[in-house]
Amino acid sequence: MMFYKINEVLTPCGADEIEDSGTQYVAVLTVDEWKEKSESFSMQMDLDLEMADHRETKAIVNFDSLTGSFSIPDREDISGIRHSFYFALDEKGIVLIDNTGYAGELVRQLQQTKKWKHPGLERFMYDLLEKIIEKDLNYLENLEHRLNYAEERIIDEKIIDYPLWLNDIRGDLLDMRVHYEQLIDLGQELEENENGFFLQENLRFFRLFTERVIRLQEFTTSLREYVVQLRDLIQSQLDVRQNRIMTLLTVVATIFMPLTLITGWYGMNFIYMPELDERLAYPVIILVCLAIVVVSLIWFRRRKWL
Repeated sequence: MMFYKINEVLTPCGADEIEDSGTQYVAVLTVDEWKEKSESFSMQMDLDLEMADHRETKAIVNFDSLTGSFSIPDREDISGIRHSFYFALDEKGIVLIDNTGYAGELVRQLQQTKKWKHPGLERFMYDLLEKIIEKDLNYLENLEHRLNYAEERIIDEKIIDYPLWLNDIRGDLLDMRVHYEQLIDLGQELEENENGFFLQENLRFFRLFTERVIRLQEFTTSLREYVVQLRDLIQSQLDVRQNRIMTLLTVVATIFMPLTLITGWYGMNFIYMPELDERLAYPVIILVCLAIVVVSLIWFRRRKWL
């Protein structure tokens, strides 16, 4: 259980100090602690507090509070178990409800790194949301570098089959796009300020956050399209390779067609074939066959089939 006052920095305090101080606060509780002390915050949680791996980030407007949940993909394993926690807030402060310690770690990092000239709940919420996505741009740029490297290897024909890891990247980008869509909805809900918990002049923080997430979503969408382009590039390379093979087989078959005709012709069992009695017939036929091969190769080369 952790309690902080939102001053120029987050100031640790006790539970009894936040009730009548007049200063907005941040509280980090477990589910059991919330159930025990929820009445002291005068906020009702319109959520099922099951700390399973739910996969939704959202905000719910209640009569006396704004409640919701966060579901944050692990950047080391996007499709794996997510960091999940809940929140409830009003004009007095915000309560983060988490059994895993993830939300508490985010708050501790803000306490150590942030100092505000104009402290307030809105600024704390903005920095908390920014903390959630602070490494996303680097993550997406690293994916872009991997895709660029893959494109170079495909063009150099060092990748000849569709690699399964491209499917993994495409799936991760889909999960991230959905995650950003939910964050955009959350930011817009906060900016709407239906219950009037936030100061009007501070709503710009939520708008700034939403605009940044929109840019991340657009980047994610472009990367997913890039993966599709790489898949098409690999398929086109396969088609070119197959066309080369078919061209080579066609050339070989075309060269051997007249040779096969000559072989079949002189393989007939007729006794009145005058060429069979000629001493030079055999070497002449050999020269004719060689001439056919050479002429065919020259013709195919000029046609750029070889």
